[in-house]
Amino acid sequence: MSTSTIAPVLPEGAGYGVVVGIGFFFAIVMAGISYIQNRYTKYSTRGSEEFNTASRSVKSGLIAAGIVSAWTWAATLLQSSTVAYEYGISGPFWYAAGATVQIFMFAILACKVKQNAPRCHTFLEIIHRRYGTATHLVFIFFALLTNILVASQLLLGGSAVVTALTGMNVYAAIFLIPLGVSVYVVLGGLRATFLCDYTHTFIVMIIILYFMFSVYTSSDLIGSPTKMFELLAEASIKRPVAGNQDGSYLTLKSNYGLIFGVIQLCSGMGTVFLDQGYWQRAIASRPTTAVKAYILGGMAWFAIPFGFATTLGLAAVALTDNPAYPTYPNNMTSSQISSGLSAPFAAVALLGKPGAIALLLTLFMAVTSSSSSELIAVSSILTFDVYKMYIKPFATPDQLIKIAHIMICVFGLIMAAFACIWEAIGIDLGWLFLVMGLLIGGAVFPAAFAVTWKKQSKYGAVFGAIGGLCAGLIAWLVEAKVYYGELSVASTGGNYPTLAGNMASVLTGLILTVVVSYIKPDDFDWEITRGINLATEATDNESMEQTPMESSDSEKKTADPTANPNPTIAHRTQRPVLPTIQLENAEALEDQAVMEDPTRLKGAFRFACISATILTLLMDFIIPMPMFFTHYIFSKGFFVGWVVISFLWVFFALFTCAILPVWEATGFFRDLVGEVWVGKKGEVEGEE
Repeated sequence: MSTSTIAPVLPEGAGYGVVVGIGFFFAIVMAGISYIQNRYTKYSTRGSEEFNTASRSVKSGLIAAGIVSAWTWAATLLQSSTVAYEYGISGPFWYAAGATVQIFMFAILACKVKQNAPRCHTFLEIIHRRYGTATHLVFIFFALLTNILVASQLLLGGSAVVTALTGMNVYAAIFLIPLGVSVYVVLGGLRATFLCDYTHTFIVMIIILYFMFSVYTSSDLIGSPTKMFELLAEASIKRPVAGNQDGSYLTLKSNYGLIFGVIQLCSGMGTVFLDQGYWQRAIASRPTTAVKAYILGGMAWFAIPFGFATTLGLAAVALTDNPAYPTYPNNMTSSQISSGLSAPFAAVALLGKPGAIALLLTLFMAVTSSSSSELIAVSSILTFDVYKMYIKPFATPDQLIKIAHIMICVFGLIMAAFACIWEAIGIDLGWLFLVMGLLIGGAVFPAAFAVTWKKQSKYGAVFGAIGGLCAGLIAWLVEAKVYYGELSVASTGGNYPTLAGNMASVLTGLILTVVVSYIKPDDFDWEITRGINLATEATDNESMEQTPMESSDSEKKTADPTANPNPTIAHRTQRPVLPTIQLENAEALEDQAVMEDPTRLKGAFRFACISATILTLLMDFIIPMPMFFTHYIFSKGFFVGWVVISFLWVFFALFTCAILPVWEATGFFRDLVGEVWVGKKGEVEGEE
């Protein structure tokens, strides 16, 4: 469907250049990272454990950057700006607050995974070990449904903006965006994907700051928080917002903004708790740093929709009546708004072609980094929970790697196909975003309790998940029919029907799983799930040790110089074990000790519970509710302070996602540079 009648700002070739060119640039970067990793570290991408779980050794900074990357969808940039355009300053706040608390809550699950199933590959393996095949299949359905909805939504939003800015064919954009991503995920696996996620997130943060400084310090059209305040005050008079105090864009007393926040909270719980990508990051993290990574990641992610939409979303409101705005003299159409075009139009009005290019890059980075998370998440499910569980239980690590590569490519096609279906039948980003939660919300608490509550029974898990889905669908459709008098795309995408569906789905799932589990409780022994993959992990480690890698050959020769008399690497045989591997071995021993004694994580679990509770109360109640109930409209000084806070928060996020991972890895990089230098020197001496 057509999302815009506005002439593209950039040439069509720019769209193909970004979508194809940058995608394959990162594929080349990934190939280089994988080469360095295989040669100079103990972790080989040819090992199944390393490819799918990063050998459970990633530190908190890189995990936090990966969480931010995975949770930064097209909607994070586009939908947050849409609700800013529709509801004013309450939109960015509720978008950020409504979707941050799930990451804080997941810190608790991350700790419990490390305590109760430290060697699992997917959360579905825990479901299978606890509840058996039938329940496992039910949750495979919900997990894959979540990934399909999220991944197709990424492509739907990304392609709409690429098409609006460049005129590129929307279906070509949908299929080409995941192409380069699939290539670099196949090349690098989970750990190298983290490194590309780091790069993507760093670029996104820099461009967000570019927009923020342009809008609030240098723009001829706005140029300061004070001018923005004045323009928003004028817009409140010309185009008052229904449901806002006095129709103002400058208040958190926004009825529809609050409704959106509740929908965001319910929907976000499903897309975090049921997305294998977040479980995978918990599995990949070191046991001692998992909780800190999720708390830091949640705090850092808040800055992206909050800072971005407080800038471009509000700029779209402020500039709608300005001749520079692409739709002038008309307001944006409902189709343009729902497709997420308020931010692109604001960027074009403020900065012209440079703004369009910057936004296109930002969106592409967001879409591809979160798509990579979806690809490897689904690959893990199809590899370990379908192929290994039901087709070939005794598959070798080499066979698992092959299947993982195939499934990445298969899901790349599937996500593109679903996005094309939504586009063809007239489903846009806004509709899919609001409806998604009611389809998957019923399984949220059953999945969370599977790793935290030993009393939950398989009947409670199944009835909660399926009952929640049924309740969500019924409440959604009945409310749409009663409130609007018809069932259509427009009516079913309304605020009240989607609010009813989302709340019914999540709360029914919670009530059913608790009630049924109390009627027929379980008394599960966590030692059973602690034994998941204990034997297969040892087998995979043996296979990795036998892989003919230069670094591992060097290590073996140190112990026995005659073990592998390969003349091509004879110059390495008398050198000690690589410093990088010494460091990794020491960390692995520490992590192994924690895995064997899960009581050592009691302090981390207590910290996760306390921090998640306090931060949730702050963001969703203590800060916004007093301003909502007092009907407070921002003064000029308060608004300036609000903007300053958004700047400080983005700088905090930049430190967390860009500086902390480098700081944590300084010892490794120092040893790696030394090893590369010694290796080059040895090769020169060998030639002489």
